[in-house]
Amino acid sequence: MCYLGDARLNFCRGRTKHVRKGKGVFFLILQKICGFIIIIDYNGFKEVIMQDIKESRKIINEVDEQMARLFEKRMQACEQIALYKKQNGLSVRDSEREEQVITNNAKLIESPALVPYYKDFIRATIDVSCKYQSSLMRKMRVAYCGTEGAFAHIAAKKMYPDSEYVAFSNFQDAYAATENGDCDCSVLPLENSYAGEVGEVMDLIFSGALHINQVTDVAVVHNLIAKDGVSIEDIKTVVSHPQALAQCEEYIKAHGFEARAYSNTALAAKYVAEAQDDAVAAIASDETARIFGLSVLDSHINDNLNNTTRFAAFSRAENIPVSMGKREDENFILAFTVQNESGALASALNIIGAHNFNMRTLRSRPMKDLQWNYYFYIEAEGNVRTENGKDMLQEMSALCAKLKLVGSYFADNVR
Repeated sequence: MCYLGDARLNFCRGRTKHVRKGKGVFFLILQKICGFIIIIDYNGFKEVIMQDIKESRKIINEVDEQMARLFEKRMQACEQIALYKKQNGLSVRDSEREEQVITNNAKLIESPALVPYYKDFIRATIDVSCKYQSSLMRKMRVAYCGTEGAFAHIAAKKMYPDSEYVAFSNFQDAYAATENGDCDCSVLPLENSYAGEVGEVMDLIFSGALHINQVTDVAVVHNLIAKDGVSIEDIKTVVSHPQALAQCEEYIKAHGFEARAYSNTALAAKYVAEAQDDAVAAIASDETARIFGLSVLDSHINDNLNNTTRFAAFSRAENIPVSMGKREDENFILAFTVQNESGALASALNIIGAHNFNMRTLRSRPMKDLQWNYYFYIEAEGNVRTENGKDMLQEMSALCAKLKLVGSYFADNVR
């Protein structure tokens, strides 16, 4: 054994020599083992270690230099991706694609111990990439129906933060703005958990050329809002969107208010703010109240507090990612018509079930140009880009009079 605490060395049957220099003690140790002489110079050993550290740091610096050049090259590629996404109204984040990148790249790491650290490294790289893409897409033009403060405006900001939001007075104009290229995408409501589907948007889905690439849920919390200084007892009339009035029907009846329909909740709030009548109030969100300088007289006046509106982002490009495997929250949307034959609809639906896709929604809408004819809208869980999905679509195409793959999305922002 060797003890260095008091500057004494004790090798079993070995010979030692030490030299004291200044405050430090340097040992030259000699020991004969099996005919070999081992020389340990502690001062020299320290110098060797420092040389190894310098060499390692040199390697790190060289790798960092290469990584800096590769980083610039990667970010230049991100610029092109951001441009494509902006032109086609696509979201910056694509969680399925991100997981593919992480999984595939991790396979390149030979040391299993380094894989989790490499995954963290790639995730951080992707976050930086998305942040840069967002900065390039900040002036993305997003169409919506309503005015500032409407729930559609709230949904648009949630889907595409830091964008330019373009308001339209009706769904058709908001949809057409993206169809003709004036806007990059349109954010429109699909359905409300209380009032059901938005029929006009359903019709645009079937007749239009745009695709759904993202879906998000916005909690609908209705409030009674009016001018400062006005009390609930002063209110005689409430104005709001017909759906908002329907969703607060019990509250309106309980207070004896007269209900008057308006094109959307934000415009109703604007009317109240500009009106010379203190007996009128609007039903809208608290954000709308802030925008128009109104006060909240009563909050959460919905008949059903579990009230949510589902919005979709419509764009010109079909953005259906190729999955490595089925995700539980992956969904696709189809719109189709069938021949006017007995059992035609049942046959179409059976194809979906036969390929093990779980159908979550089925709706029918009358076709405007053909009396007593209908088109059908379905949402189902599953990946339509797998071979199984392609087979399903091919069988549906052969059976249906018209089939449209409306879009595909991951339910990261839906309940």
